[in-house]
Amino acid sequence: MERGSSKHGPRLDEQMSQEVAGLVQGPGTGGSRAEEFREPEPAGEDQPGATTAPAGELRTGAPKGMSSTDVEARSRLGRFITMSALPGDRAALVANARDNEAPDDLVAELERLPDGTRYRTVSEVWAALGHKNETTRW
Repeated sequence: MERGSSKHGPRLDEQMSQEVAGLVQGPGTGGSRAEEFREPEPAGEDQPGATTAPAGELRTGAPKGMSSTDVEARSRLGRFITMSALPGDRAALVANARDNEAPDDLVAELERLPDGTRYRTVSEVWAALGHKNETTRW
């Protein structure tokens, strides 16, 4: 049995790392995917194109009664309404959203909430805006 070093010199190490840089780093600076054999074949004329979401949903695990788009939109609403504003009425929610620099379209949607109603959760606000919440939580 021979004992020896399995390491290469610095120059050879650098050369070897550059040879596989495109495979390790993915698309970008190393020119990976430059070889034609690495390109995926296009779909046939009568075949659907390749997609990462074949069922149409970009996110799996959306609760029953909601689509992934609904979940993202409700989450967006929740990012601009802090817990300190709840429970709160329309004026408190609009003021809190403005304090958190909410986009104008979101503030306008909150301004159309009915006056005089107090909301305890973001889900209640979401439902009052005419959207659907999940049918079962667990």
